[in-house]
Amino acid sequence: MGIPRRIASLLPSATEIVCALGLGDRLVLRSHECDHPEWVEGLPYATSPKYEPDGTSYQIDERVRALVQEGLSVYRVNSMALRRAMPQVIVTQEHCEVCAVPASEVEAAVAELLDPAPRIVSLSPERLNDIFDDIRRVGRELGVPDRGQVLTRELQGRMEELAEEARERAGAASARPGVLTIEWMDPLMVAGNWMPELVEMAGGRNLLGTPGEHSPFVEWSALREMDPDVMVVLPCGFGLERTRDEIETLTDRPGWSELTAVRHGRVALVDGHHYFNRPGPRIVDSLEILVEILHGNAVAGGLPRWEWLEGR
Repeated sequence: MGIPRRIASLLPSATEIVCALGLGDRLVLRSHECDHPEWVEGLPYATSPKYEPDGTSYQIDERVRALVQEGLSVYRVNSMALRRAMPQVIVTQEHCEVCAVPASEVEAAVAELLDPAPRIVSLSPERLNDIFDDIRRVGRELGVPDRGQVLTRELQGRMEELAEEARERAGAASARPGVLTIEWMDPLMVAGNWMPELVEMAGGRNLLGTPGEHSPFVEWSALREMDPDVMVVLPCGFGLERTRDEIETLTDRPGWSELTAVRHGRVALVDGHHYFNRPGPRIVDSLEILVEILHGNAVAGGLPRWEWLEGR
Protein backbone atom coordinates (compact mmCIF):
# COMPACT_ATOMS: atom_id res chain seq x y z
CA MET A 1 0.00 0.00 0.00
CA GLY A 2 1.48 3.29 -1.09
CA ILE A 3 1.30 6.67 0.58
CA PRO A 4 -2.01 8.41 -0.27
CA ARG A 5 -1.65 11.73 -2.06
CA ARG A 6 -4.71 13.34 -0.47
CA ILE A 7 -5.43 12.99 3.26
CA ALA A 8 -8.24 14.57 5.27
CA SER A 9 -8.05 14.82 9.05
CA LEU A 10 -11.22 15.65 10.97
CA LEU A 11 -9.57 15.58 14.39
CA PRO A 12 -6.86 17.91 15.80
CA SER A 13 -4.82 15.08 17.34
CA ALA A 14 -4.98 13.13 14.07
CA THR A 15 -3.70 16.16 12.17
CA GLU A 16 -0.76 16.33 14.56
CA ILE A 17 -0.09 12.61 14.09
CA VAL A 18 -0.13 12.94 10.30
CA CYS A 19 2.31 15.85 10.47
CA ALA A 20 4.58 14.10 12.98
CA LEU A 21 4.76 11.18 10.53
CA GLY A 22 6.10 13.57 7.90
CA LEU A 23 2.95 13.57 5.76
CA GLY A 24 1.69 17.08 6.39
CA ASP A 25 2.21 17.94 2.73
CA ARG A 26 -0.46 15.32 1.87
CA LEU A 27 -3.16 17.00 3.97
CA VAL A 28 -5.90 18.56 1.84
CA LEU A 29 -8.65 19.02 4.44
CA ARG A 30 -8.93 19.54 8.19
CA SER A 31 -11.50 20.11 10.92
CA HIS A 32 -12.41 23.60 12.11
CA GLU A 33 -10.42 22.94 15.31
CA CYS A 34 -7.17 21.75 13.72
CA ASP A 35 -4.62 24.45 14.47
CA HIS A 36 -1.25 22.75 15.00
CA PRO A 37 1.20 23.06 13.34
CA GLU A 38 0.05 26.64 12.71
CA TRP A 39 0.30 26.34 8.94
CA VAL A 40 -2.59 23.83 8.82
CA GLU A 41 -4.98 26.72 9.51
CA GLY A 42 -4.40 27.69 5.89
CA LEU A 43 -6.06 24.47 4.74
CA PRO A 44 -9.79 24.33 3.98
CA TYR A 45 -11.90 22.79 6.72
CA ALA A 46 -14.87 20.46 6.41
CA THR A 47 -16.56 20.64 9.81
CA SER A 48 -18.32 23.20 11.98
CA PRO A 49 -20.23 23.02 15.28
CA LYS A 50 -24.02 23.10 15.31
CA TYR A 51 -23.94 25.00 18.60
CA GLU A 52 -22.61 28.44 19.52
CA PRO A 53 -19.15 27.78 21.04
CA ASP A 54 -18.99 31.10 22.88
CA GLY A 55 -20.37 31.65 26.36
CA THR A 56 -19.84 30.04 29.74
CA SER A 57 -19.15 26.39 30.50
CA TYR A 58 -22.74 25.99 31.64
CA GLN A 59 -24.19 27.56 28.46
CA ILE A 60 -22.01 25.40 26.20
CA ASP A 61 -22.95 22.26 28.12
CA GLU A 62 -26.66 23.08 27.81
CA ARG A 63 -26.39 23.59 24.04
CA VAL A 64 -24.47 20.35 23.51
CA ARG A 65 -26.84 18.36 25.74
CA ALA A 66 -29.84 19.66 23.79
CA LEU A 67 -28.38 18.38 20.51
CA VAL A 68 -27.33 15.02 21.92
CA GLN A 69 -30.71 14.45 23.59
CA GLU A 70 -32.40 14.97 20.23
CA GLY A 71 -30.17 12.29 18.73
CA LEU A 72 -28.33 14.83 16.60
CA SER A 73 -24.65 15.11 15.84
CA VAL A 74 -22.89 18.03 17.50
CA TYR A 75 -21.06 18.84 14.24
CA ARG A 76 -21.95 19.22 10.59
CA VAL A 77 -19.88 18.11 7.61
CA ASN A 78 -19.34 20.49 4.69
CA SER A 79 -20.17 18.34 1.66
CA MET A 80 -18.82 20.86 -0.84
CA ALA A 81 -15.44 20.93 0.92
CA LEU A 82 -15.31 17.13 0.77
CA ARG A 83 -16.13 17.12 -2.94
CA ARG A 84 -13.46 19.69 -3.73
CA ALA A 85 -10.77 17.97 -1.65
CA MET A 86 -11.50 14.42 -2.89
CA PRO A 87 -9.47 12.76 -0.09
CA GLN A 88 -8.29 9.19 -0.49
CA VAL A 89 -8.11 8.67 3.28
CA ILE A 90 -10.12 10.36 6.04
CA VAL A 91 -8.96 10.14 9.65
CA THR A 92 -11.68 10.72 12.25
CA GLN A 93 -12.72 9.32 15.64
CA GLU A 94 -15.22 7.34 17.68
CA HIS A 95 -13.93 8.36 21.11
CA CYS A 96 -16.25 11.26 21.94
CA GLU A 97 -19.33 12.67 20.21
CA VAL A 98 -18.38 16.16 21.44
CA CYS A 99 -14.73 16.06 20.29
CA ALA A 100 -15.20 15.67 16.54
CA VAL A 101 -17.45 14.23 13.85
CA PRO A 102 -17.92 10.50 14.60
CA ALA A 103 -16.99 7.92 11.97
CA SER A 104 -20.63 6.98 11.32
CA GLU A 105 -21.41 10.56 10.28
CA VAL A 106 -18.38 10.68 8.00
CA GLU A 107 -19.27 7.35 6.39
CA ALA A 108 -22.79 8.57 5.68
CA ALA A 109 -21.49 11.77 4.11
CA VAL A 110 -18.86 10.21 1.85
CA ALA A 111 -21.15 7.39 0.69
CA GLU A 112 -23.30 9.95 -1.12
CA LEU A 113 -20.57 12.34 -2.23
CA LEU A 114 -17.39 10.57 -3.27
CA ASP A 115 -16.68 7.89 -5.82
CA PRO A 116 -14.48 6.04 -5.23
CA ALA A 117 -15.18 6.25 -1.51
CA PRO A 118 -12.14 7.15 0.60
CA ARG A 119 -10.78 4.81 3.22
CA ILE A 120 -11.90 5.91 6.70
CA VAL A 121 -9.55 5.47 9.65
CA SER A 122 -11.40 5.86 12.94
CA LEU A 123 -9.45 6.39 16.18
CA SER A 124 -10.80 5.63 19.65
CA PRO A 125 -8.12 6.07 22.34
CA GLU A 126 -9.08 5.47 25.95
CA ARG A 127 -5.71 4.96 27.65
CA LEU A 128 -2.10 5.95 27.01
CA ASN A 129 -1.26 2.73 25.19
CA ASP A 130 -4.23 3.33 22.89
CA ILE A 131 -2.70 6.65 21.83
CA PHE A 132 0.51 4.92 20.80
CA ASP A 133 -1.45 2.15 19.09
CA ASP A 134 -3.33 4.81 17.10
CA ILE A 135 -0.07 6.46 16.01
CA ARG A 136 1.22 3.13 14.74
CA ARG A 137 -2.12 2.41 13.09
CA VAL A 138 -2.18 5.75 11.27
CA GLY A 139 1.36 5.04 10.12
CA ARG A 140 0.27 1.69 8.68
CA GLU A 141 -2.88 3.07 7.06
CA LEU A 142 -0.93 5.88 5.42
CA GLY A 143 1.76 3.59 4.08
CA VAL A 144 4.57 4.54 6.48
CA PRO A 145 4.54 1.81 9.16
CA ASP A 146 8.22 2.23 9.99
CA ARG A 147 7.73 5.92 10.72
CA GLY A 148 4.87 5.06 13.05
CA GLN A 149 7.06 2.63 14.97
CA VAL A 150 9.94 5.10 15.23
CA LEU A 151 7.73 7.98 16.33
CA THR A 152 6.07 5.82 18.98
CA ARG A 153 9.40 4.66 20.40
CA GLU A 154 10.64 8.25 20.56
CA LEU A 155 7.52 9.46 22.37
CA GLN A 156 7.48 6.55 24.82
CA GLY A 157 11.18 7.01 25.51
CA ARG A 158 10.74 10.68 26.31
CA MET A 159 7.79 9.91 28.58
CA GLU A 160 9.78 7.29 30.46
CA GLU A 161 12.55 9.85 31.01
CA LEU A 162 10.00 12.29 32.41
CA ALA A 163 8.46 9.60 34.60
CA GLU A 164 11.89 8.66 35.98
CA GLU A 165 12.60 12.32 36.72
CA ALA A 166 9.25 12.53 38.53
CA ARG A 167 9.98 9.36 40.54
CA GLU A 168 13.29 10.76 41.70
CA ARG A 169 11.68 14.01 42.77
CA ALA A 170 8.63 12.42 44.39
CA GLY A 171 10.53 10.01 46.63
CA ALA A 172 8.35 7.68 48.68
CA ALA A 173 4.92 6.88 47.28
CA SER A 174 3.34 8.04 50.54
CA ALA A 175 4.73 11.52 49.91
CA ARG A 176 3.02 11.87 46.55
CA PRO A 177 0.51 14.73 46.41
CA GLY A 178 -3.15 13.97 45.81
CA VAL A 179 -4.05 15.45 42.43
CA LEU A 180 -7.45 16.35 41.02
CA THR A 181 -7.75 17.20 37.32
CA ILE A 182 -10.82 19.18 36.28
CA GLU A 183 -11.97 18.76 32.68
CA TRP A 184 -15.11 20.92 32.84
CA MET A 185 -16.13 23.59 35.33
CA ASP A 186 -19.92 23.77 35.11
CA PRO A 187 -21.23 21.15 35.47
CA LEU A 188 -18.20 19.83 37.29
CA MET A 189 -16.32 17.03 35.52
CA VAL A 190 -13.02 15.39 36.43
CA ALA A 191 -10.69 13.89 33.85
CA GLY A 192 -10.70 10.17 33.05
CA ASN A 193 -9.26 8.19 30.11
CA TRP A 194 -5.48 8.71 29.92
CA MET A 195 -5.33 11.50 32.52
CA PRO A 196 -5.13 9.29 35.66
CA GLU A 197 -2.16 7.50 34.10
CA LEU A 198 -0.44 10.80 33.32
CA VAL A 199 -0.93 11.97 36.91
CA GLU A 200 0.63 8.78 38.28
CA MET A 201 3.55 9.01 35.83
CA ALA A 202 4.14 12.60 36.91
CA GLY A 203 4.51 11.55 40.54
CA GLY A 204 1.03 12.33 41.84
CA ARG A 205 -1.85 10.29 43.26
CA ASN A 206 -4.92 10.54 41.06
CA LEU A 207 -7.97 11.18 43.27
CA LEU A 208 -10.96 10.97 40.93
CA GLY A 209 -11.44 9.61 37.43
CA THR A 210 -10.67 6.07 36.29
CA PRO A 211 -8.05 5.06 33.69
CA GLY A 212 -9.69 4.01 30.43
CA GLU A 213 -13.13 5.33 31.36
CA HIS A 214 -14.83 8.50 30.15
CA SER A 215 -14.54 11.59 32.31
CA PRO A 216 -17.27 11.54 34.99
CA PHE A 217 -19.42 14.36 36.30
CA VAL A 218 -19.02 14.82 40.06
CA GLU A 219 -20.69 16.77 42.82
CA TRP A 220 -18.85 19.68 44.40
CA SER A 221 -19.24 17.98 47.77
CA ALA A 222 -17.24 14.98 46.47
CA LEU A 223 -14.41 17.25 45.39
CA ARG A 224 -14.37 19.01 48.75
CA GLU A 225 -14.29 15.67 50.53
CA MET A 226 -11.25 14.61 48.50
CA ASP A 227 -9.49 17.87 49.48
CA PRO A 228 -6.69 17.60 46.88
CA ASP A 229 -3.14 18.78 47.49
CA VAL A 230 -2.97 19.96 43.88
CA MET A 231 -5.73 20.93 41.45
CA VAL A 232 -5.12 21.11 37.70
CA VAL A 233 -7.83 22.90 35.73
CA LEU A 234 -7.74 21.90 32.03
CA PRO A 235 -11.21 22.36 30.50
CA CYS A 236 -11.76 20.50 27.24
CA GLY A 237 -11.56 22.94 24.33
CA PHE A 238 -10.39 25.88 26.47
CA GLY A 239 -7.04 27.58 26.04
CA LEU A 240 -5.24 29.17 28.97
CA GLU A 241 -6.82 32.60 28.56
CA ARG A 242 -10.36 31.26 28.40
CA THR A 243 -9.75 29.04 31.43
CA ARG A 244 -8.47 32.08 33.32
CA ASP A 245 -11.52 34.14 32.32
CA GLU A 246 -13.95 31.53 33.62
CA ILE A 247 -12.17 30.36 36.77
CA GLU A 248 -14.70 32.15 38.98
CA THR A 249 -17.06 29.30 38.13
CA LEU A 250 -14.90 27.33 40.57
CA THR A 251 -13.61 30.00 42.93
CA ASP A 252 -17.11 31.23 43.79
CA ARG A 253 -18.23 27.81 45.05
CA PRO A 254 -18.77 27.42 48.80
CA GLY A 255 -15.71 26.24 50.69
CA TRP A 256 -13.28 26.98 47.85
CA SER A 257 -10.85 28.94 50.03
CA GLU A 258 -10.77 26.10 52.58
CA LEU A 259 -9.35 23.52 50.15
CA THR A 260 -5.77 22.46 50.83
CA ALA A 261 -4.69 23.13 47.23
CA VAL A 262 -6.12 26.65 47.41
CA ARG A 263 -4.61 27.46 50.81
CA HIS A 264 -1.18 26.33 49.63
CA GLY A 265 -1.37 28.08 46.26
CA ARG A 266 -1.34 24.81 44.33
CA VAL A 267 -4.08 25.38 41.77
CA ALA A 268 -2.75 25.28 38.20
CA LEU A 269 -4.56 26.61 35.14
CA VAL A 270 -3.59 24.78 31.96
CA ASP A 271 -4.07 25.08 28.21
CA GLY A 272 -6.08 21.88 28.00
CA HIS A 273 -7.22 22.51 24.44
CA HIS A 274 -3.74 22.14 22.95
CA TYR A 275 -2.33 19.53 25.30
CA PHE A 276 -4.22 17.18 27.64
CA ASN A 277 -7.37 17.00 25.51
CA ARG A 278 -5.45 15.88 22.41
CA PRO A 279 -4.44 12.21 22.30
CA GLY A 280 -1.54 12.63 19.91
CA PRO A 281 2.21 13.38 19.92
CA ARG A 282 1.86 16.28 22.36
CA ILE A 283 0.76 13.89 25.09
CA VAL A 284 4.48 14.00 25.93
CA ASP A 285 4.26 17.76 26.43
CA SER A 286 1.24 17.17 28.64
CA LEU A 287 3.24 14.89 30.92
CA GLU A 288 6.05 17.46 30.97
CA ILE A 289 3.57 20.12 32.11
CA LEU A 290 2.34 17.89 34.95
CA VAL A 291 5.92 17.24 36.08
CA GLU A 292 6.53 21.00 36.11
CA ILE A 293 3.38 21.59 38.16
CA LEU A 294 4.06 18.86 40.71
CA HIS A 295 7.81 19.26 41.08
CA GLY A 296 8.75 22.79 40.07
CA ASN A 297 7.12 25.92 38.72
CA ALA A 298 9.41 26.58 35.75
CA VAL A 299 7.37 27.12 32.59
CA ALA A 300 8.90 26.17 29.24
CA GLY A 301 9.80 28.90 26.79
CA GLY A 302 7.44 30.15 24.10
CA LEU A 303 3.74 30.60 24.67
CA PRO A 304 2.66 29.91 28.29
CA ARG A 305 1.24 26.43 28.69
CA TRP A 306 0.12 26.78 32.30
CA GLU A 307 0.19 29.14 35.26
CA TRP A 308 -0.55 29.16 38.98
CA LEU A 309 -3.85 30.64 40.04
CA GLU A 310 -3.06 33.59 42.25
CA GLY A 311 -5.05 35.69 44.66
CA ARG A 312 -8.19 33.51 44.82
